[in-house]
Amino acid sequence: MVDAVRRAPEATPAVARARAAAGRAVARVSGRALGPYQSAVVRIGFSATWLFFLLREFPHRGELYGPDGPWSFGLAERLIASNHAFSVLMWSDSGVWFQTVYAVSVLSSLLLMLGWRTRATSVVFMVGVLSLQNRSVFMGDGGDNVIHLMAIYLVLTRCAQVWSLDARRARLRGSASAGAAGPVLWGVLGAVFAYGAVTEGFGLGWLAAFAALWVVGALWWMVDRYEPEGEGRAVLDVLANLVHNAGLLVIMAEVCLIYATAGWYKIQGSRWQDGTALYYPLGLDYFSPWPGLSGVLAGSGTMVMLLSYGTVAVQVAFPFTVFNRRIKNVLLALMMLEHAGIAVLLGLPFFSLAMIAADAVFLPTVFLLWLGARASGGVRRVLPAPDAAPEAPEAPDAAAAAAAAPADPSPSPR
Repeated sequence: MVDAVRRAPEATPAVARARAAAGRAVARVSGRALGPYQSAVVRIGFSATWLFFLLREFPHRGELYGPDGPWSFGLAERLIASNHAFSVLMWSDSGVWFQTVYAVSVLSSLLLMLGWRTRATSVVFMVGVLSLQNRSVFMGDGGDNVIHLMAIYLVLTRCAQVWSLDARRARLRGSASAGAAGPVLWGVLGAVFAYGAVTEGFGLGWLAAFAALWVVGALWWMVDRYEPEGEGRAVLDVLANLVHNAGLLVIMAEVCLIYATAGWYKIQGSRWQDGTALYYPLGLDYFSPWPGLSGVLAGSGTMVMLLSYGTVAVQVAFPFTVFNRRIKNVLLALMMLEHAGIAVLLGLPFFSLAMIAADAVFLPTVFLLWLGARASGGVRRVLPAPDAAPEAPEAPDAAAAAAAAPADPSPSPR
């Protein structure tokens, strides 16, 4: 048998090239967090959307999610017992506890948007989103479902390596974990998780998930503090990159699934088939913040038909065009304009902001770099320049762009 193996022909050049390409792809997926600018803009977009929503509804917070709402604590308790959802608001029906959770949700949204201690604040952000939304499940307009999912996915991503205070700290101090704030924050989170475990405030699955997040966060801090250049840090980086890239892929797949299902369900509706679907919401007071503008649009049968058919065509086509950069970018611009129109015409600004933030995961890196340069220029004109200027981002090569995501061949490493 040994002789047979020795006599076996060498791998053909095509097989060797395929193996080499596979090896390079694995090295890139495990060696870097792909789509850094895309994940950063998704982080900023969703945290800002939730922050603006919480601030707008601040005067009505008790009626929406608190003890003053029609969905009482007892009803919420019965529903959560049946669907096994998670909400720290079920730990107590105290008004003080509700106000505390709401305030922490606002603060975590702001800190996540700024990218401060993102590993911890992304967990607090997720807890705030799930707790408030699961407390009153009927308060939402569709965008809340997207925020609900993305809040979970963001915990898995390394979404603060650019455009964040963590990135600035790493650049100036050599480590994003520098300072005492990180250990203190994780200590507080550990105490909260321990209290939830003792009082059975978590289900078994959520308890395991939060325990794993806490252990990984503590382990990362210890390795980053005491062995920043060792093998332990290299192993953690590889695992974090794999989880990040998988999470980014899930976000992209989720966006495609949203548009695919929305488009194909619309095709089955008779009002979408005859091109009159847009006409009916324009005549409802609830969806007409600008009655005059809605009346002008509803009065044009041609525009109603074009917008109705165009909406279906773009939503159905988008998942099939993600591998073609030019067509994908055109459809992406059309969908963002569509959501901007929904925000203005139908009075659904937070739904539109959530969908635009989700769409941003497909934005080209070149455009995001241009946008970041313009934003940085505006900040420098307002604030004094820091002591150390950031280095220019590394230009992506073709292989990294191809491996970055199935939807956009252009993301660069972050």
